[in-house]
Amino acid sequence: MPMLYYLGPYASRDPILMVKIMRLAKAFMSKRHSGGIGPEDEIAYYGFLNALEEVLLPSLSLLHGNCSMAEELWSLLKLYPYEIRYRLYGTWKNESYFLYPILIRTRADCLDRAKYIMKRLSKETVKPSGRQLGKLSHSNPGIVFEYILNQIQRYDNLIGPVVDSLKYLTTISYDMLTFCIIEAIANPEKDRMKTDNMNISLWLQSLANFAGAICRKYQVELTGILQYVANQLKAGKSIDLLLLREVVQKMAGVEISEEVTDDQLEAMAGGELVRQEGSNFSQIRNTKKSSTRLKDTLLEHDLALSLCLLMSQQRDSTVFAEDVNKHLKLVGKLYDQCQDTLVQFGSFLSMQLSTEEFVKRLPPIDVLLSTYHIPHSAAFFLSRLLYAHAINVKYDELKKLEKDKKNHKTICYINASKEVMGPVVEAIKPVFSSKIWDDLTPQFYITFWSLSMYDLYVPKGAYEKQILLQENQISTVEANKDMPASKKRKEQERCKILIDRLKDEARRQVEHVQRVMERLEEEKHSWFPTGTLKSEMTTNLLQYCLFPRCCFTASDAIYCGHFIQVLHNLKTPNFSTLITYDRVFNDITYTVTSCTENEARRYGRFLCSALETVMRWHSSPAIYEKECFNFPGFLTVFRKGTDMNNKMNRLDYVNYRHVCHK
Repeated sequence: MPMLYYLGPYASRDPILMVKIMRLAKAFMSKRHSGGIGPEDEIAYYGFLNALEEVLLPSLSLLHGNCSMAEELWSLLKLYPYEIRYRLYGTWKNESYFLYPILIRTRADCLDRAKYIMKRLSKETVKPSGRQLGKLSHSNPGIVFEYILNQIQRYDNLIGPVVDSLKYLTTISYDMLTFCIIEAIANPEKDRMKTDNMNISLWLQSLANFAGAICRKYQVELTGILQYVANQLKAGKSIDLLLLREVVQKMAGVEISEEVTDDQLEAMAGGELVRQEGSNFSQIRNTKKSSTRLKDTLLEHDLALSLCLLMSQQRDSTVFAEDVNKHLKLVGKLYDQCQDTLVQFGSFLSMQLSTEEFVKRLPPIDVLLSTYHIPHSAAFFLSRLLYAHAINVKYDELKKLEKDKKNHKTICYINASKEVMGPVVEAIKPVFSSKIWDDLTPQFYITFWSLSMYDLYVPKGAYEKQILLQENQISTVEANKDMPASKKRKEQERCKILIDRLKDEARRQVEHVQRVMERLEEEKHSWFPTGTLKSEMTTNLLQYCLFPRCCFTASDAIYCGHFIQVLHNLKTPNFSTLITYDRVFNDITYTVTSCTENEARRYGRFLCSALETVMRWHSSPAIYEKECFNFPGFLTVFRKGTDMNNKMNRLDYVNYRHVCHK
């Protein structure tokens, strides 16, 4: 082996010898992986590693355009973990070219050729330029990609043509490209912020965009990129979450946008089908293969939960751990980036992972809160779907056992909820001090955080809109005389099936909401303890329930506004609708000024939702009389005894109008 090291890059003079060395090393590594190598032979492992670093990789640089040799070398390199491969690539790219005069000349020639090709690259010349870049990268991928990435950082309009032109690369070149992307993003010499120190630099945004496009289009290994983001989060740096956000958006088609219309928000309250049809923020082509690849990588390396926990922790630490000299606007943007990426990543996992996979990896809620110190809003965001699934599974089991009883479906659902959520209620008790449970019961807290808009509200308008769209599509197809008859029948059949599925989904959601309301009707007596001060109870309700959740996502903001109305409509004992709305609208200055930009948008949606209810009651004495007057939420004097429901204790319509305009 030491004799081999003397050859250096000049082993390229005998390609047959290079192939023999590679195949010997490959046979050794395969035997080592199968456990057939003893400790005394472990020295050969490091010998072949040195041969790769000092001989094989530098020699490849002198074999111009030899893709067969590159693939042969990859068959050996792929047996090493990505950490070792990346170390070899770093040495090859940044050191080996400067150790030998012949490699210095090769590097200069390759760089000149790369510049020549890139000057002529455009949308119209993608194929010929791509072939030339591919041939050039077979032997010197590091030099080619370093120059390409430098150009992309300067000119983001090159991203599309470059991504399309890289389809002629070898596997080792794709692996080297991933390394070069991580190296460029991690470059400590480049400023990650613009000169105003309030916005992320354009070069970083361009690289993240390029990385996402490459990961989606080509079969590159994702482990290095995902582990890099995790390592940055461990170090308390959240700027590079931009990279994860772009990768998930491009590969899985999951886009998080604050610019959500009311129609899209309504569709998001429905079932899976109406959400897919009605709440797409942008038209994204089929991402099934790329999203599956991303999911498999996350599961294989146990990064799914790790990234969720790290993002949740980093979100809150951003406010306190960032440098005091950093501009407040920048801190808010970093907080929003953590929040948005967490929601995007959590949504991706909920769509891609089966419930069994999710349950196996996600710790119980008390462990998330106490051990990992995850914020409550994030912990329940990750756990909420699991509770809903567990209740439905238990409900189906009980329904089969008690199908002969009257109202058995409602009874089964209530019992299923108790069996599933009972242990969760007990687990949450030690998380807070007992003083809080004097005003809010653990059962109410868990009920509030475990439900979603799907459980409380049927978006009939969204279902009707999607059904109407499909009916119009049928009419359009029928009127199209240029379309072949077979294609017409196929398209009409697709639309009719979709209409039937939408109607069935709407029916199932109506039944589900009815069951949930029956459950809440039974639970409501245990939510707010008697004898508590209404002001203290309302303070804890706002602090631990409404405010944290209404700022989490736009859907949660609407949920919070609707949940207050549900509490009122259920005539919940010891709950004051009047005091709650009064505290919400009393002075929003401090709340709004402590919000980030995106949180303020969501908080505004919550206020708007609450105001719609308040102003509907304000609009007509008849509506107020019907929906408010005889409800305990509008008692103005709380007494014990038989006179509690006397008219004198209730707020009449005229005084309610005065309260609204105080």
